[in-house]
Amino acid sequence: MEDSMLWANKIYFCYRKDDDKNNEKSIVLNGIDLKIKKGEFVVIIGHNGSGKSTLAKHFNAILVPTKGDVIVDGLNTKDNKRLWEIRQRAGMVFQNPDNQIVATIVEEDVAFGPENLGIPPEKIRQRVDEALAAVDMLAYAHHGPHLLSGGQKQRVAIAGVLAMRPECIILDEPTAMLDPSGRKEVLDTIKRLNKEEGITIVLITHFMEEAVEADRVVVMEDGKIILEGSPKNVFSRVEEIKRLGLDVPEMTELAYELRKSGIKVREDILTIEEMVDAICQLK
Repeated sequence: MEDSMLWANKIYFCYRKDDDKNNEKSIVLNGIDLKIKKGEFVVIIGHNGSGKSTLAKHFNAILVPTKGDVIVDGLNTKDNKRLWEIRQRAGMVFQNPDNQIVATIVEEDVAFGPENLGIPPEKIRQRVDEALAAVDMLAYAHHGPHLLSGGQKQRVAIAGVLAMRPECIILDEPTAMLDPSGRKEVLDTIKRLNKEEGITIVLITHFMEEAVEADRVVVMEDGKIILEGSPKNVFSRVEEIKRLGLDVPEMTELAYELRKSGIKVREDILTIEEMVDAICQLK
């Protein structure tokens, strides 16, 4: 597909258990088939052990499939000669920003990636400034990362990826270690990069509220995709989601409880604004 940014083409991923004398393999990804279009904002959810983080690492060629292929903007992740190109096109942001920050000054950290690519110094300067401006951290360019809040550190980590000029960013639970304020900072940044810069976003999260504004939600269980669609379509299936041990957005939960009580509101409500509107329309 020409408009496909990421394509997991019927991939399987297995690993051997170190203590298994029978050499048996544990299947982590079981026939995943998923295409993500350029410019799309996709959220992947699932409980711990569902395979979502393993899938994320395949999109950045940290892992390669045991069977099947992962194609990143036309490049196969099994081609070792193209790894740098793949990781330039699909950058990765992890859960703990401290594990990605390597320098003692913010701007030096953001410059680290472009320097390793051999970018000329004057262009690195431009890239660093643009990346920090994109995440609203330009005022902190000369600060030490250790002085920043969790949300600010994660935005610096995102800037470090942006300086590589990726077409896609994969974020593996980037807000898991942050307080509500930090989560909002990072999520606002992600949404802005998608809507204003056209960057393809793949967000792995266990916060259902973060999935509300995505173009598509993918639900994983036991290494398989068992549900996908728009946020309204996926979260309106409240009982099915709950059977998987997952939550739904608070307003969707409220709508579900109201319907159970005989109050006829829509089942696909996601936000407070939609709930207020639905209640105002009740007769």
